[in-house]
Amino acid sequence: MSSNPKSWTDATSIDELPDDDVTGLQVGGRDIAIYKVEGEVFATDNTCTHGHARLCDGFLDGHEIECPLHQGKFNVRDGQPTCAPVTEALRCYPVRIVDGRVLLNMAG
Repeated sequence: MSSNPKSWTDATSIDELPDDDVTGLQVGGRDIAIYKVEGEVFATDNTCTHGHARLCDGFLDGHEIECPLHQGKFNVRDGQPTCAPVTEALRCYPVRIVDGRVLLNMAG
């Protein structure tokens, strides 16, 4: 994980994220899905790799997000597909919480 402060982008306040849910945000010019699960925060691209639907409109069950279009699922911790018809992983972004702010590493 990069320690270069320029790599980290302020996304939102941790207080703005509902527990055990997903939120769609524009961060650094990208459509990002931010998940708060069991007190941890994860971030992925917000577009399903199979059907081009917005994942923030899907259903979060534990660490799995279900695409609202074709019900494919991804693990929000590593972006890996967990259920057909998805086969391509989501891009994930490292997350830091600093002074109550959610920072994403958008580099790489």
